[in-house]
Amino acid sequence: MEFSSRARQKHARLAGDRREQYPHSLQFYLEPPTESISLVEFESFAIDRLKLLKVVENLGVSYVRNTDLYKTKLEAELRKLKFPYRALAEDDYEARRKDHISHFILRLAYCQSEDLRRWFLQQEMDLFRYRFNELTESLMQKFLEHVNLSFEAIGEDLKNELANELSASTPGFSLLKVKEQMFFKVGLVDAVDLFRARKVFIKDGFAYVPFKEIDVIVLNNYRTKLSKALALTARSLPSIQSDERLQPLLNHLSHSYVGPDYSVQKNTGKISLDQIDALSVKSFPLCMRQLHRALRDSHHLRHGGRMQYGLFLKGIGLTLEQALEFWKKEFIRGKVDADKFDKGYAYSIRHSYGKEGKRTDYTPYSCMKIIMSNPPSQGDYHGCPFRHSDPELLKQKLQSYKIPPSGITQILELVKGMHYQLACQKYFELTHDVDDVGFSLNHPNQYFTESQKLLNGGRELKKEFNNSGNVQQKNNSQGSINSSSTPTSSNATADTELEGLEAYFAED
Repeated sequence: MEFSSRARQKHARLAGDRREQYPHSLQFYLEPPTESISLVEFESFAIDRLKLLKVVENLGVSYVRNTDLYKTKLEAELRKLKFPYRALAEDDYEARRKDHISHFILRLAYCQSEDLRRWFLQQEMDLFRYRFNELTESLMQKFLEHVNLSFEAIGEDLKNELANELSASTPGFSLLKVKEQMFFKVGLVDAVDLFRARKVFIKDGFAYVPFKEIDVIVLNNYRTKLSKALALTARSLPSIQSDERLQPLLNHLSHSYVGPDYSVQKNTGKISLDQIDALSVKSFPLCMRQLHRALRDSHHLRHGGRMQYGLFLKGIGLTLEQALEFWKKEFIRGKVDADKFDKGYAYSIRHSYGKEGKRTDYTPYSCMKIIMSNPPSQGDYHGCPFRHSDPELLKQKLQSYKIPPSGITQILELVKGMHYQLACQKYFELTHDVDDVGFSLNHPNQYFTESQKLLNGGRELKKEFNNSGNVQQKNNSQGSINSSSTPTSSNATADTELEGLEAYFAED
């Protein structure tokens, strides 16, 4: 009995410590975590939060924020990834811990450039807005006190005295609603956005803010703190970059793809060389369609294009023998003779299939890798057209592909907002005549797979061809791609090893 009593006391102390550490499901992330965690947990937490922020980005463009559908989808993702989704539970310590630690890991990864900081800040703001608006009024008040934003609530006498002004100056507020709603007296500096939008009553340098609009002030405060924190974290990078364990992980996270790797073993032999031209028009994403057209026109691609396109073709099912035949036939139509191809290019193709050098089985590039690394220069055709093309040239290209003017406008708006993957997703919808693709696009091979499923009535390609073009029946289950594959850290290894592959492709 004595042992049992001590155990209960120890458990109570631990529970108290946990509640003290994370008194709310929501926080401003002002204090970094100080505990030790394994590298496995480090990467797992970071990948889960990155998945969450990608969903936040996609929902923010696809749906109106704060609508029931938006909130339902976001809550489902928070539940699935085990992050705090409501502030009502008192026993969600592990979820709050994961939320805290994962935020700081991604802060380290995404402070490394202005573009990364801007993206991270926007998604964290949207996530915070959703979670804050889900709080009850009493929990909101407790949270505001916790972060030292305890604005002064005006008394009933003053509210009755200003009732007419508050009703006239606050959109949607009748006199009855003014009497029911709590108002706060806030310094004008904190309420400048509400003042600009003419949503509050101003008097003597103070804004009288209804409780339902307090989130604007809280979000501005959070934005300011997080922006400063990202800038300070960026200054600390040199000390972190000296850590050989962390730096590769952080670099990988900022360019991270968290879906299936589309390795060739799953798809080998699904297409023939004769099909590639037709597939490039109906099932290739714009980046690969552009590379295929450039290859057909000039009978050559520089090393960046060969790497990006070659690994994509490998991922959709080209065997090593087919790849050698495909590239050789095209190159010898240009300025490269057969002997030069065998000596200068064949080795690099075999290398990419894991048959030479380190014998690493390289995986196709994800959208993030294409967008964030190795931008194209003059004479190159690789990269992401939505990220790297001049908007006017992109518009002309889309017009040539018969994209309707309204669709082109939508795509260019997404590009302007730096939502490049969502622009590609919109391109998919327009070229396949669907209103909602039903997935988040993160990989060129995912685009191809989803296109084939849609065009074949939910089935992927079922036939394979040998090099002579003879059709062979293939088991339906063989080579199928599981689009819900769990992410692993193998992509980080592949990214590192690709540096060696680039050397083999370097010959133009």
